[in-house]
Amino acid sequence: MKKILFVASEALPFASSGGLGDVIGSLPAAIAETSAGDCDVRVVLPLYGTMEEKYRAQLTFVQSITVNLAWRKQYCGIFTCERNGVTFYFVDNEYYFKRDSLYGQYDDGERYAFFCKAVLELLPVVDFMPDVLHAHDWQSALTVIYLKYKYGLVPGYSSVKSVFTIHNIAYQGVYGFDILGDVFELIPGESSVVDYSGSINLMKGAIVCADAVTTVSPTYAREILSPKFSGGLHHVLELHKGKLRGILNGIDTAYYDPEHDPELFANYSAGDPAGKAVNKAELQRMLSLPESPDTPVIAIVSRLADHKGLDLVALAADDILEGSVQLIVLGKGEYYYENFFYHLAQRYPNKMSALLVYNKDLSKKVYAGADMFLMPSKTEPCGLSQMIASRYGAVPIVRETGGLYDSIRDCGWPDGGNGFTFAPYSAWEMLGAVRRAEAMYNERPDQWRALRHTAMTYDFTWNRSAKQYIELYGELN
Repeated sequence: MKKILFVASEALPFASSGGLGDVIGSLPAAIAETSAGDCDVRVVLPLYGTMEEKYRAQLTFVQSITVNLAWRKQYCGIFTCERNGVTFYFVDNEYYFKRDSLYGQYDDGERYAFFCKAVLELLPVVDFMPDVLHAHDWQSALTVIYLKYKYGLVPGYSSVKSVFTIHNIAYQGVYGFDILGDVFELIPGESSVVDYSGSINLMKGAIVCADAVTTVSPTYAREILSPKFSGGLHHVLELHKGKLRGILNGIDTAYYDPEHDPELFANYSAGDPAGKAVNKAELQRMLSLPESPDTPVIAIVSRLADHKGLDLVALAADDILEGSVQLIVLGKGEYYYENFFYHLAQRYPNKMSALLVYNKDLSKKVYAGADMFLMPSKTEPCGLSQMIASRYGAVPIVRETGGLYDSIRDCGWPDGGNGFTFAPYSAWEMLGAVRRAEAMYNERPDQWRALRHTAMTYDFTWNRSAKQYIELYGELN
């Protein structure tokens, strides 16, 4: 049996701020299930103070140890629970992790350096020495670096292989060299592995040290080799592209299931979609929009940030709302976009609703009530929203980049597709895709229903991805 250890900073349902939490909450279980017992998959996470009490109550205390990080000697409590056939371990230290938010703290570098060191120290305690350590994003990058430089000759650790997954290359863990030894416990002779453009770059170090590097879609794996998408790391990735591959993410289709989702106004399925009309009507009523079954509802569920393509939406908003449509925006983020959508909703009270919150349950109601889902990202490593929207029958309208290109095909292609796409980063091109969707909805209802059925039944499960990861793990030993 192959032993796999996932190391990550978040996972549903314990702690999540976005797509990484969705992935770590479902991929390990998919690998365990797909391997038919051939993989023992376990996950290590920080024990955050934000964890809901109902999940905290499920934890069992294992043992406490002392973790040395440079001159520090820190308490580390180890807790565990089992979920969906996967064993989870939690690293407890209230000084580092009893905070109001997961990230954005002044000492994030120190917090996650402690976490990474604790991961490697707890392995003998829980009697689990993995064949493969699979680290995710910069917060876990030091496990890969420490494994090579600090534990490589330690009995039991020397045979452990490492995989590093880049979920978003824009966040690299960049710090000044003044804390190389004091915080990251690296000596001057080890500085070259994390040195990039005169700064410590933890993601760069993990790329260099890992036995394999993955990212979350095949197209994104190609894109990050170019300066436009790499966040400055294209030179490093070009040197190590022989161990780079892209594996498209999936979604938890049991969690995102309109047939059984308790958060919806009514349940429905691809085979029996009648309940979707109920969700649309109830959503319109809840948001004080005119209850019009024949008016297409376009939804945006997104972090309100520039790279999500919202500058295109801002440019084309009046043109979109001049049509016979309703627009719902759900999300929080940059002040400019929150302010823009708030005032847009004031100008178009019968056509537009701006929900400036982050609320997962409300997002499901929006997906279920919408006819179309607009996602015109400038960059998108994988994207899960377009997959979730498809599952709920909100036909995606996306830009052809990263995982959006790998997951959504334009229905105008000769072999059909599961949505509407556009390629140039242009408000005009985006508006054209929206207009094509509107035309099909209004003028060819039978074709629209067939497209919606295709979107809802498209295979976005983790099965294919899990098989590719299992193959990768096999190649490393």
